Amino acid sequence: MRHFEKIYQISADRHGGPAELESKLSKPKPIAELVAMSDDRWLSLITKTVFQAGFNWKVIESKWDGFETAFDGFDIGRCAFMDDEKFDALLQDTRIVRNGTKIATVRDNAAFLLELRAEGGVGQILGGWPSQDYVGLLQMLAKRGSRLGGASAQYAMRFAGRDSFILSQDVTARLIAEGVIDKPATSKKAMAAVQAAFNTWMGQSGRSLTEISRVLAMSL
Repeated sequence: MRHFEKIYQISADRHGGPAELESKLSKPKPIAELVAMSDDRWLSLITKTVFQAGFNWKVIESKWDGFETAFDGFDIGRCAFMDDEKFDALLQDTRIVRNGTKIATVRDNAAFLLELRAEGGVGQILGGWPSQDYVGLLQMLAKRGSRLGGASAQYAMRFAGRDSFILSQDVTARLIAEGVIDKPATSKKAMAAVQAAFNTWMGQSGRSLTEISRVLAMSL
């Protein structure tokens, strides 16, 4: 596994130099800002990510105002206690994508966020989870959330602005090229190896997971 600066140089060479590469990098939001984000915004972001999976993202985006209205602004109490009458009405609501399985995830994930609220706060847990154990956060989301395994949780956390990596095709290819993994990471062992590599690169560079992930993606 190469030092991060060597991978950074590969990316810079491919994108017109360090200044141009830096202009394409984004940084995570401060933890304080994530902690302060309201619970309904977390549910909104999670729901959008779940609905975008397997759908045209532009379609979901164009309907999002309708989603916000249909799901009562994603108030987690109201969504968690959605009754059958409300659920059936949503199945007929043309303001949203009428997918029963995904509509059910709103109720399930709202209940999950209520649990996090009781355990210390949604923003505190999701936003404040240590980057050095980001894989642990993903595992928790997959276990306790609804349809938050794999890439969905990674994209939800990135869209929220928290420090994160996304194991896209390009990032995965770079990790394979560096000998971190030998195929897309799906097992706990492979994910632990990915986390260890990112931790090493964070230590070498002083950069966030988000920045490192983008540099890896742009190195190919």
